[in-house]
Amino acid sequence: VQLVESGGGLVQPGGSLRLSCAASGFTFSVFAMSWHRQARGEEREWIAGISTSGTNTKYADAVKGRFSITRDDAQNMVYLQMNNLKPDDTAVYYCNTGYSQALGRAWGQGTQVVVST
Repeated sequence: VQLVESGGGLVQPGGSLRLSCAASGFTFSVFAMSWHRQARGEEREWIAGISTSGTNTKYADAVKGRFSITRDDAQNMVYLQMNNLKPDDTAVYYCNTGYSQALGRAWGQGTQVVVST
């Protein structure tokens, strides 16, 4: 299993970013996928999940209405569109299998998002 996150960066409050996760080493289409994040000094938290085929999505209250998770099974990719970013969104973002929690023990390197003026 390999998960490679990308798309992070420095953005001003109110800005947007689109994160990508390239998955390999497993049958991507049969797994729900999720995004998680870990702020400095905090535990990693689940923030969004998407079911197989993208039929259902679920979000943590902290990101609901601002973030959108999608997937492309043909490309083995999962995305996180983040709008109206806030300083509290500053964290390292990770993807994993699972819908409302991480199922895989292996994590990628993550992608850093910094929301600041």
